[in-house]
Amino acid sequence: MNRILTSKKALAAFLGTAVVELATNRCMSVLRRLILTMLLVFPLMLLAAPPVKTVPPSQSSHAFVFDVDPSKSWNDTKIDLRLGEKLRFDATGIVGYHRGKEFGPEGKRRGFSDLGRNYALPDAGHGALIARVGSGEGTQPQLIGESFELEVPVPGRLYLGLNQSAKDAENASGNFHVTIAVLNAGGSFPTPPSKPGETRLAAVPRNLFDELPRRVTDRGGKLGDMVNVVLVGYKDQVLEIFKAAGWVQVDSSVEGTVLTALSDTLARKNYLTMPMSRLYLFGRSQDYGLVHAEPLKVAKSRHHLRLWKSTYELDGRPLWCVAATHDVGFERDKRVKVLPSHKIDPNVDQEREYVSETLAATGLVTESSHIKPSQPVTDAVTASGGDFHSDGRELVLVLRNDTTQP
Repeated sequence: MNRILTSKKALAAFLGTAVVELATNRCMSVLRRLILTMLLVFPLMLLAAPPVKTVPPSQSSHAFVFDVDPSKSWNDTKIDLRLGEKLRFDATGIVGYHRGKEFGPEGKRRGFSDLGRNYALPDAGHGALIARVGSGEGTQPQLIGESFELEVPVPGRLYLGLNQSAKDAENASGNFHVTIAVLNAGGSFPTPPSKPGETRLAAVPRNLFDELPRRVTDRGGKLGDMVNVVLVGYKDQVLEIFKAAGWVQVDSSVEGTVLTALSDTLARKNYLTMPMSRLYLFGRSQDYGLVHAEPLKVAKSRHHLRLWKSTYELDGRPLWCVAATHDVGFERDKRVKVLPSHKIDPNVDQEREYVSETLAATGLVTESSHIKPSQPVTDAVTASGGDFHSDGRELVLVLRNDTTQP
């Protein structure tokens, strides 16, 4: 370092001399000496400079600060997130409802008065801080509370809100102050697709989908709902994606219904797993029945589907047939005229796309394609006599494969 300082002083002295020599018209000699000195001194000065500190993109210390207004259903943070981005949420603040007890980001402990309320997360505290990525109907919220780390499954806009009903929001006051630290900047730049892009499944033999059954039947063999979704994946992968998307398995028996309803009531949880009727494919009733439902409407209105594992495979993984419909009310069962039956939305393609949206939001779908088989189902009736219609296409979703084990 002393050598560098001496060099700097020498350079300053030389520059002073150079000015004098320039004034006496000895320009060429001065210019050569000046260039030579700079070539010798500047590299030494650069070596002595302190190193520049860099922060790897995966360890960004950038943070956002946001105040959550409890009177809004969802607060748009204006933050677009990348795939794989990792965030840490830390929240403080107090919120209260009219003539009610105030609470923090963890929300209030649920009580019997919360049963039947339409909260975004049925198992989280009343008024707890929650988040979601994307604004689609099928986007599954995530509990944040006072502190939480989130890895973004799909790119999209970040929204924050409270686990509350619309009536709660009308009477809410206060706010939650949220700091959002970026722990990992993720991969690609943010883009907000609601579903994976349509892909061409070149590896799928065309006759494979022609061989799959088009419709399910009731116990007596009467044709009913159409098969409108096909999944490619192992059993664990299929169950994982539905759980991540917020679908829940229904009870399979009356005894299970009573026990689950009692247990959920004692735990102050909403009962969402009311069983569905048995329909048949491949000579057996559904392997799994799953629902998306609102607590107050579960008896008459819910998104629901039935799953059957087939004997067909694609790249070593089994194909699963799905019959998805949306219950919208009740109608008379034309098989047994004295009994009511669920009425489905006749546009079953909308439910097909609802399934696609909810599953795609998990980030566990790698390929998506609509395939129209030979002899497609376009207009038909359910086993109970209700009309439905379709464009005849089946949605094929290939699930992310992180394992080679069945």
